[in-house]
Amino acid sequence: MALEFAGVPISPGATVTADVPLSAQEKLLASDAGKKVPSHARAVIGLPKGFDPLKSWPVLVVFSTSDFQRLNRDDLFQFYRSAALAEGWIVLAGDSRQFTPPDTNGWRAGMTLAALDALHRSFSGSARWPVALAGFSGGGKRASLLAPVLYLEGCRLCGIYLSGVNLDVLSLSYQKGRIPPSFLKIPIFISSGIQDHIAPADRAREVYDSIKRTGFQRVRFESFPQGHMVNNDHTIEALRWFRALQNSR
Repeated sequence: MALEFAGVPISPGATVTADVPLSAQEKLLASDAGKKVPSHARAVIGLPKGFDPLKSWPVLVVFSTSDFQRLNRDDLFQFYRSAALAEGWIVLAGDSRQFTPPDTNGWRAGMTLAALDALHRSFSGSARWPVALAGFSGGGKRASLLAPVLYLEGCRLCGIYLSGVNLDVLSLSYQKGRIPPSFLKIPIFISSGIQDHIAPADRAREVYDSIKRTGFQRVRFESFPQGHMVNNDHTIEALRWFRALQNSR
């Protein structure tokens, strides 16, 4: 079966880049950056080996920090692609063509939703597939801020994977939004490096405690010996946990 993502041929196990259109709503979100909004976003998608569009597949959507002019796709390639594809997940990121400040949450939301829309147009039924979010450091804060946006747009969020975080942005974004209590059922996996001097382990533990106090029902905190980084073993563990919980429903 020939597969295409947004008109670009793709095969199971491969990763491709495509320009995908922004809807009027996505352009409105992106307009908070105060600059001319492009007609298209740039989406990167990786499909696991054995991918069959007639089956349901979990999707990992990646967010990055704005520091060092990083784009979501930079983190996709560096931190998540190998683990996600090996675990049978689709991995997806949406960005503009290049980093152009100001880099706002609305801008990132618009680009990401455009990538998700392209996924849904490319593979019938994919709007019902479970979606997890991943973010490292500032990308974790961005994933926390945009999780309610994606949830309200109809994404079936099955997990949020946060690495190197030192502030509970997730509770703040939940409390400020008009979000149903069902949002609190989303599993949260927090990964913390014991030698992390940017997001120290005690601060990451405070994030965990704060999220628990907010009422999130399934929250895990795991540590590893190194510093400020994404731990590949934790990525695999988080993806397996999200999938196991999804399958047990």
